[in-house]
Amino acid sequence: MCCGTGCRASQSEQIIANLQEILLQKELQEEVQVVRTGCFGFCEKGPVIKIVPDNTFYTEVKPEDAELIVQEHLIKGRKVDRLLYLNPETQEHEPDSKHITFYKKQYRIALRNCGFINPENIDEYIARDGYLALGKAITEMTPEGVIQEITASGLRGRGGGGFPTGVKWNFTCKVEATQKYVVCNADEGDPGAFMDRSILEGDPHSVLEAMAINGYCTGASKGLIYIRAEYPLAIERLKIAIAQAEEYGLLGEHILGTDFSFDIELRYGAGAFVCGEETALIHSMEGLRGEATLKPPFPSERGYNGFPTNVNNVETYANIPVILLKGADWFQQIGTEKSKGTKVFALAGKVNNVGLIEVPMGTTLREVIFGIGGGIKDGKRFKAVQTGGPSGGCLTDKHLDRPIDYDNLIQAGSMMGSGGMIVMDEDDCMVAMAKFYLDFTVEESCGKCSPCRIGNKRLYEILDRITKGRGTLDDLDNLRNLGSVIKDTALCGLGQTSPNPVLSTLDNFMEEYEAHIIDHKCPAGQCKALLSYVIDPYKCTGCTLCARNCPANAITGERKIPHVIDTKLCIKCGVCMEKCRFGAITVQ
Repeated sequence: MCCGTGCRASQSEQIIANLQEILLQKELQEEVQVVRTGCFGFCEKGPVIKIVPDNTFYTEVKPEDAELIVQEHLIKGRKVDRLLYLNPETQEHEPDSKHITFYKKQYRIALRNCGFINPENIDEYIARDGYLALGKAITEMTPEGVIQEITASGLRGRGGGGFPTGVKWNFTCKVEATQKYVVCNADEGDPGAFMDRSILEGDPHSVLEAMAINGYCTGASKGLIYIRAEYPLAIERLKIAIAQAEEYGLLGEHILGTDFSFDIELRYGAGAFVCGEETALIHSMEGLRGEATLKPPFPSERGYNGFPTNVNNVETYANIPVILLKGADWFQQIGTEKSKGTKVFALAGKVNNVGLIEVPMGTTLREVIFGIGGGIKDGKRFKAVQTGGPSGGCLTDKHLDRPIDYDNLIQAGSMMGSGGMIVMDEDDCMVAMAKFYLDFTVEESCGKCSPCRIGNKRLYEILDRITKGRGTLDDLDNLRNLGSVIKDTALCGLGQTSPNPVLSTLDNFMEEYEAHIIDHKCPAGQCKALLSYVIDPYKCTGCTLCARNCPANAITGERKIPHVIDTKLCIKCGVCMEKCRFGAITVQ
């Protein structure tokens, strides 16, 4: 049973309780085990149950379905067709998850254990080769040998920057110090992103194991996981995992009987997006304001409390144990020339199959959105996809066949980021979308540098004017010039990438900006200030329902006579259109 945050919010725990109660009634509790797992990824169809060994995949399960599953499937051996995934193309129920398009093109490395093991049971992790890589590293390999293997694999940081992981580890290894630290960045502040959270909820031991391997390589004895306090389930499972690893002698003093000692603590963040930047994160852990600082010196030289510190994000660590067990050559065969391995994405927005996916680098946006994602909801037209969260850019249909990797996305005016991918359709206004993301970065800026603190505020003000119909053509030049200056002069990654949504929408949707400025129209009908509500006199029956519900008293007319909307008084709330029973009110 999926018991990630999403499915728990849809009563998965109640489903488990019902299953266990019915199994007890049927005296099957010794023969059937109910296992809580992390996220299966198919969030659109949750709550999800997978029955093994026949691999049956039930979707959109409700608590009241528990008795039917036990009675029909477990006792009588008949699948419950109503709960099987319905293939929208064939209109047939799929017998198991292997036949579901959502999973066919995925290749799971970082998510290898999510949905397969109980994250609160270390024995299940060990049964899937858990901690074998740590044992191999500290008993069979030198620290330099491990770093060489990670470097040779081509693994790059999955937190957004894409810096070679082995190179970063080597920097920290070479620095002489009495104390060193290994840090896991689990802050994950992008809107619509839930990759790291799902890994920690579904497979926390993989991160602990990788951090210990990092500590062995770099000479660190202390590990710190910086996680936002808004992730209570991930925190709970991390605490359980740390306690279990310590009990088994896999964390703490003299791990596996060697001279290597390593322990891990949790540190909580308050949800500041800027603390995803490694220097701001370190300051936050030190009890200071989460502000970025100039580099060099890099954290590898002078980080937490002034000591050398190696920072990687959750997904980067999740790849480490597999690389050590299967080898750098194996990992090299996956992905593209400069971007090896797979990438986890949180696929969200106007797409049919919202969820958590993992695909090889080089997979195209088309394969992700229209293959794995099942296309656009309600048959609407695809308009854009925002990759990289607020730091990324909006890509259009001309980019759909572009392979997804670090360099390709940057060339297209976007970036990989940590893996957020939000799909938009024809009803989305791209000017408003750029304004939304800029509003987020303005709010999340630490304010330390002027380009970010002041420049982004000015960018937002220009966009706000445009969406309210008060923009000028000069504003377009100002947006582009100011955005370029901010990219070149801001202190940290937050400021340097914040203009990306603005610049990419200017490049790809200039006609929408011009429509807002020249025609005072929002083509997508999303900018309220540019909308006008009009009553069709031929359809209006004079029922007065719209007038009686208008909060601004902007509608006048006698009973049984067509009514009129005073556009000067109208606040564009849409209540009149909602209440009209005759379709007489339209938006222009």
